[in-house]
Amino acid sequence: MKIEAITPGFAADLSGVDVRRLSEGDFEVMYDAWLRYGVLRLRGQGLEESDLETFSARFGPLEEVPLGRLSDAQRAKVKNRFVTQISNIVVNGKPIGGLGNAEASWHSDMTYVPTPPPASVLLGVEIPPAGGDTYFADQAAALEALPAALRSRIETLSIKHNAAHTSVGELRRGFEPFDDPRDAPGAVHPMILRHEETGRQALYLGRREWAYVPGLSLEASEALLDELWSYAIRPDAIFRQQWRPGDLIIWDNRRVLHRRDDFDPQSRRLMKRCQVLRRQAEA
Repeated sequence: MKIEAITPGFAADLSGVDVRRLSEGDFEVMYDAWLRYGVLRLRGQGLEESDLETFSARFGPLEEVPLGRLSDAQRAKVKNRFVTQISNIVVNGKPIGGLGNAEASWHSDMTYVPTPPPASVLLGVEIPPAGGDTYFADQAAALEALPAALRSRIETLSIKHNAAHTSVGELRRGFEPFDDPRDAPGAVHPMILRHEETGRQALYLGRREWAYVPGLSLEASEALLDELWSYAIRPDAIFRQQWRPGDLIIWDNRRVLHRRDDFDPQSRRLMKRCQVLRRQAEA
């Protein structure tokens, strides 16, 4: 196994690894590297869904894919309850996955729930010839870059994270539209998150759209969030992932924001993702 930083202190390539044949000792080395760098990339991983599930489960218990209003008969046809399809591909008039080909804005996964998943594992299967790149932003570095007065100001502040919209801006099924961020449903989390495993602090902003800082006027909340986001996505703390088939990325949602470029709707893109839930002892 070889570990090479992609940017100083953030994101790393792991080579010489087949995750289907990873010893416990090597996994511990990988896990430590994941905590240290926030994002790990492994190329050339030819995985079946069962392999992806088995590997992802080494990081913790997995979230079941959202089955929404599917009937019992339809649920029975779902081949894997822990692998989500992210795709724009349509078969027999029906999309095989979610998020389509639109741009996905900066976010951390599922911060709108009380206990967000710490890890996301994403496998590239079919990659378009252009577009669909994924970007990762280091929020530990973002926090360190804040002016002292701004950091002191947000030490005791929180953000309400909107649960009603997806990362591509679509209203989720079962939610009513609204015009004011103060009306958005969702969990409230501190602006500064202390990582429960490393102890390191990071900005924890979730998603800019429809976010609100409880206790502030809407105008003051918007101004503060705009200022924080100017530090959150600084170009010198961003890693751009240009996908190849077989690329496997594991990122730490407690430290990392990510976004996706749009791409030609006539191109095919298929990704497979597992979400890792917090272990009971950490919850």
